[in-house]
Order: sequence, then structure tokens, then C-alpha cells
Amino acid sequence: MAVLITGGAGYIGSHTCVELLAAGKEIVVVDNYANSSPEACRRVQEITGKQFPVIECDIRDAEKLAAVFRDYPIDSVIHFAGLKAVGESCRVPLKYYENNISGTVTLLEAMKAADVKTIVFSSSATVYGEHNQVPFKEDMPAGGTTNPYGTTKYFIEIILQDLCKAEPDWSVSLLRYFNPIGAHESGRIGEAPNGIPNNLMPYIAQVAVGKREQLSVFGNDYDTPDGTGVRDYIHVVDLAKGHVKALDRAMQVKGCEIYNLGTGRGVSVLELVHAFEKANGIKIPYVIAPRRPGDIAYSYADASKAKEVLGWTAQKDAEDACRDTWRWQKNNPNGYEG
Repeated sequence: MAVLITGGAGYIGSHTCVELLAAGKEIVVVDNYANSSPEACRRVQEITGKQFPVIECDIRDAEKLAAVFRDYPIDSVIHFAGLKAVGESCRVPLKYYENNISGTVTLLEAMKAADVKTIVFSSSATVYGEHNQVPFKEDMPAGGTTNPYGTTKYFIEIILQDLCKAEPDWSVSLLRYFNPIGAHESGRIGEAPNGIPNNLMPYIAQVAVGKREQLSVFGNDYDTPDGTGVRDYIHVVDLAKGHVKALDRAMQVKGCEIYNLGTGRGVSVLELVHAFEKANGIKIPYVIAPRRPGDIAYSYADASKAKEVLGWTAQKDAEDACRDTWRWQKNNPNGYEG
């Protein structure tokens, strides 16, 4: 039997493919390459020495998705596919609601038709909104999201929870993760955003490699120790391993479970910049820019539930992620294009 990975050519998806294969799982990848590259899956095969089917498919295409479930012995799904830029979602909200929510409903209908009822969903700490106190715990009220991207994650969580209430034989794991950074230690796969990066670490890396002149730090007047936003930066390899643990549990337990995947430690924007400088011996020029809409001062996890139930904890720190990011970036200055 195989795990279907939607968005498996993306940043987190590709790293999760590596960890699933290392754990002896069979996988099938679907991706429409809207914000990813086919080269990522080729490199996953190179890293692991294992082959697997990769199908170009938009999850909103019900007919093509149904064919994937017919053609392969799929018994579970890890769902990454979706648009993910906070700023863009504020500019074009309908695009995000149509893609992320409609795509997920189409996927769930295809799963139901194929009698596949185990899914691990790539959710986000953004579902905690701006009214909860850090550290965020899974039993806190969700909602009050500050941008359409986060709202799509929140709505999809509700859809999956409602599905489990209506059909108790489903197994759903909602993984609320924090700020993924880093790259595979081989330097062969990593974060390769199209155009100007929306996330901090790839922007730092592009400044370091000379693609960008300087980093813009969005706001230095937050109520934090150095005035810049504090986030829980988790190494993408640790995050990927969390998906394997969550899938193993979902295959054994019915119902809907929620897990934070984070380090439990907050790191400010400037602290991450300085960690990159220290780890790699490279100076990162930066300027202070206005706050971005939708950003909050603090976001970090209480990750104790994942430790207790899944047996998972983050093993790598920010400096590890900075070293791995730089190895990826300097070897692939243009991402997967060369």
C-alpha cells in the first residue's frame, strides 16, 4: 500500500517524501507545480535511491484525481497542496479560498469514493489567530485568523473535524506547524520560492548569495525583546519526521487529532539573522521596513503533546537550519533551475 502525497514536490512535501521513504513507506506524489518544481522529486529519488510515481495533477481536477486512486494502491494521504503566501492571500483572497478549500473538498471526495479514510493535513499555527497567549496549545480556541491564507487552514480544519463527526471511521491528523526553515543536509533539496521570497530564511539566503541587495525586517516596534517578531523556527527535516509519526498514529487511531509541530522556543527575526551570520560567517545587510498586515508579535508552540503521544521532538536548532540553508542556497543559487 502507498501514501499519496499532494504537493509532494514542494518544500515541506519533498522533505517528507525523503523521510517516508527512509521509513520504508511506498509513496505516490501528485503536484501541479504551481509553486514547486519536478526537479525536487527527481532529487528525492537521487537522495533515497528509490523510485516512485510522480503525477502532474491539480487536486481540483476530480477526474484526474480519481484516476490516481484507481491506478495506485493508496491507503492514506498526506495533504500539502495549497497556496501559501500570506501577503498574496491578502491581495487575492478568492484565489486562496478557491484553490485551497475547493481543492481539499475535491480531494476528500476522491478519497471517500476510493474508500481511503486516513489523512494527515498540513495546517498552520496561523489558526491560533492573534488573541491566544503564547505558547500556543492545541486545546486553545482556533479562529480569529489575521489573513486569508490562515483562514483557509482554519476552514479546512473545520471541514475535516465535521467529516470525522459525521463519519467516525475516518482518521485525521491536523498538524499545526510553525515556521519551517532549513534544508536537507545533502544540499540537494530545499526551499526554492518563485520570485521574491515571502518567508524570512530564503530571503536571508538570497541576500547571502548576492541575489538580493538587503533584507527588509518588517517592523521593529513589536513588544518583544528586540522589537522584531518572534517565531518558532523548526527545521524542515524535523517537521518531515513529525509527519511520519503522525501518519503511523493515524493508521492506528480513528477520529481527529491535532498536534503542534514546533520547537517550543521563540526566536526573533534579528536573532535568526545573527544566527545565520554566526553559522556561515556571512554578513547580512538589512533595513527596517513597516510592519506587514497580518503579522503578530509572538508565535511559538507548546509541543508537549506531540512528544507525549507521537514520541516526536525537534532535534535541530536554528544554527543547524542556517548551515543547511546556506549549503542548499550556495549550491543552488537559482533553486532547482540551476
